[in-house]
Amino acid sequence: MFGRKMRNLNRYREIALTLTRHGFGYILDEMGIFTYLSIPKKESKPLHRDPATRGRHIRQTLEELGPTFIKLGQVASTRTDLLPEDIIRELEKLHDDVRPLPFEEIRTILEQELGEISDHFAEIEETAIAAASIGQVHRAILYNGDTVAVKVQRPRISTIIETDLSILRDIAALAEQRVEWAEQHQVSEVVEELARSVQEELDYTSEARHADKIRKQFTEEKHLYIPPIYWNLTTSRVLTMEYIHGIKLTRLESLDQMGFDRKILAERLIRALFHQILIEGFFHGDPHPGNIFAQPGNRLAFIDFGMVGRLTPEMQDHFASMVIAMMRRDTDGVVQAVLKMGLVPDDVDIGQLWLDTDELTDKYYDIALSEVSLGEVVNDLFDVAYRHRVRIPSDLTLLGKTMITLESIVKKLDPEIHVTQITQPFGEQLLKRRYNPRRMATSAWKNLLDYGETLMELPKQLKELSESIKRGRIQVDVGVPRLNLFLRKLDQIVNRLSYSIVLLSFSIIMCGLIIGSSLTRQQTLLWKVPAIEIGFVIALFMLLWLIYSIYKSGRL
Repeated sequence: MFGRKMRNLNRYREIALTLTRHGFGYILDEMGIFTYLSIPKKESKPLHRDPATRGRHIRQTLEELGPTFIKLGQVASTRTDLLPEDIIRELEKLHDDVRPLPFEEIRTILEQELGEISDHFAEIEETAIAAASIGQVHRAILYNGDTVAVKVQRPRISTIIETDLSILRDIAALAEQRVEWAEQHQVSEVVEELARSVQEELDYTSEARHADKIRKQFTEEKHLYIPPIYWNLTTSRVLTMEYIHGIKLTRLESLDQMGFDRKILAERLIRALFHQILIEGFFHGDPHPGNIFAQPGNRLAFIDFGMVGRLTPEMQDHFASMVIAMMRRDTDGVVQAVLKMGLVPDDVDIGQLWLDTDELTDKYYDIALSEVSLGEVVNDLFDVAYRHRVRIPSDLTLLGKTMITLESIVKKLDPEIHVTQITQPFGEQLLKRRYNPRRMATSAWKNLLDYGETLMELPKQLKELSESIKRGRIQVDVGVPRLNLFLRKLDQIVNRLSYSIVLLSFSIIMCGLIIGSSLTRQQTLLWKVPAIEIGFVIALFMLLWLIYSIYKSGRL
């Protein structure tokens, strides 16, 4: 126990010094961490970097701190609702390509997980064909002649990542206690969410299940291939799947030389991913060109299913509604969809959110659908959500990044392609499913049951409310969206109405004065007092005072 605490303390110091070296010491200084770690003043000097370079320094910090932080950065690069654009761009550059471990260390893991290697593999190449911070891949041949790719987790990587995540949780909790912005952005919840994604990648059986699930989506599709998993050779630290032969989509010249039709490849890639997103609700979350291969017959093969996205039917509906409302320049529809999708803070300024969204819809107004980047539209909307601290589900932000990646790939394969034209049938299918009578009836029945349960609970809740009122324990907090804007408009209406009434009264008095003087042709006196004249002066004074007050308030 003591040894583990000492290791954690050393790691704390390493993290703190690395952050300070890249100019983020002021954050630790605000939290008082330097005092806890007894770091010398000369080393703990908190520096402030130019905001223009903060993204680059964050990326370099994560790279220096190792696999846990690199993975966290890669996951965070999908969260456009949490981080500003300049940081996202830098995090997208994170790579975890590392030098492969000697095969003897890999052999130890294989024997721990599977037993004697020779019992399972007729041949296994000792030189890794790919290596990353969490694991590395070796090509092998089974006794039945199948060629497989064996991904093996690095020794002790799980312990390293768990230690780092524990430290990050402690730092996040301390930050929320000491720093206002950390509490405002609920840093602990953000760290926990990112940690879950990293921990899932540590379990190779999760990746294997993801591959099987996506493979079942395309059992009838001849032009798309997902390699099968060898479950008898797969554990939490070892993943064995069919070895994929093909050309990566990054190698455009090789594709041309081998006679592939790039236009067909691009169209099939779009259809494959949008089928996963809009129809299945379960999609490949990292479709970069290195994970997609072209095979004979213009067939596409996918690998690496460590990162996936999940969309419920409700999330699919809200996402479709948001994009459709955006294209129709329906600001209210966009705001409603965003609010339904995200977790909205209590103090959100709905009026300002509406104005920012309306400004964004102007950007896409009167632009041909074929010229619109769906990924850009989604990321722009999530950027508005970020500014108003609306938390969007991670799967939806991952969807935005996936669409950006997809559009980047297909534009290189076929610069003339229009993504929206190919995806239109999927949108129509989604709308048909939304308004399917059976689904609507099922939804109505579910709502009826929910309402029935609520009605059954109502007497008890009313009794509890009544008791609370009697004891004076009720607090009423009324919030009206866009209240200030509404009150300002109401104030303007009332002032204009008052102005009109007084002006009308003044006009009537003037008419009376003129008519009376014309009929009597003498000075008007009431008990020898000039009543009309005095009334005229008073009315004139009131008019001038009211006009001055309204203009001074700026609400005429």
